[in-house]
Amino acid sequence: MGLVFSIEEFAIYDGAGIRTCVFLSGCPLSCSWCHNPEGQPAGNFIVKSPNGCLHCGACELLRDENGYTEAGIRACPKGLLRYNAAEYSPSELAAKLEKNLPLINPSGGGITFSGGEPLTQHEFLFETLRLLQGKTDLRVETSGYAPDGVFRALLPLVNGLFFDIKLTDPVLHRRYTGVDNTPILRNFETLALSGVPFTARTPLIPGVTDTEENLSSIADLLASRDVKEIELMNYNRMAGAKYALCGRVFQPDYDDSVPCNARTEIFAAKGICSRVLR
Repeated sequence: MGLVFSIEEFAIYDGAGIRTCVFLSGCPLSCSWCHNPEGQPAGNFIVKSPNGCLHCGACELLRDENGYTEAGIRACPKGLLRYNAAEYSPSELAAKLEKNLPLINPSGGGITFSGGEPLTQHEFLFETLRLLQGKTDLRVETSGYAPDGVFRALLPLVNGLFFDIKLTDPVLHRRYTGVDNTPILRNFETLALSGVPFTARTPLIPGVTDTEENLSSIADLLASRDVKEIELMNYNRMAGAKYALCGRVFQPDYDDSVPCNARTEIFAAKGICSRVLR
């Protein structure tokens, strides 16, 4: 069984054509700018919307040492409590996704799996991909943080990947994401040599990933493997609004009030086409 925290239908930013984007729970990274904090935990948990609360206390009376309970979900008069994710078997999820294929396939679209980090649930992901192979275009958006064997096993199952390259400096990568980037750079090399189509992506975080030093280093890395394009993801200033839903406070360790800089000229100088999204 797998945990899915969102299914976005008719998505247009996660591959060609009209797509269904499936967000799988669980991520080994803890990026300070994460715009899907509800997708970071690998398990299921109850979340509470902060909007519309009557402050009646019904849910609080039914909390236990682990937090909100199922009884609390039923007690809320506004229905503000729910489980963070839905549980599916691979066959259940594949059957659900197939229903929209007559609508999305004619557009040249397909299905994209994202997260969280979808490879956190690699067995569930791989079985779902196998059930959908040959029926539509299949893509996965990944941070690249996964064991070598897991990453290699993914490649024959997809039509393409979106591969995030956030920071090349290992010290900065650990500071801002919580993990070493050695596995990511290793898997990038594997991907670049595999022949599997992929799109490199970099989130533009003010003063962190959008610096001249970092983007120049990423451009050098791409050029070394003859990668000709990259998508630069504009900083999502609404990211902090989701943290209250998870009972967390958004505390970025960078200045999110300043505009980010795409510095597209850095990539152009290396013969790399850069596209700024969102």
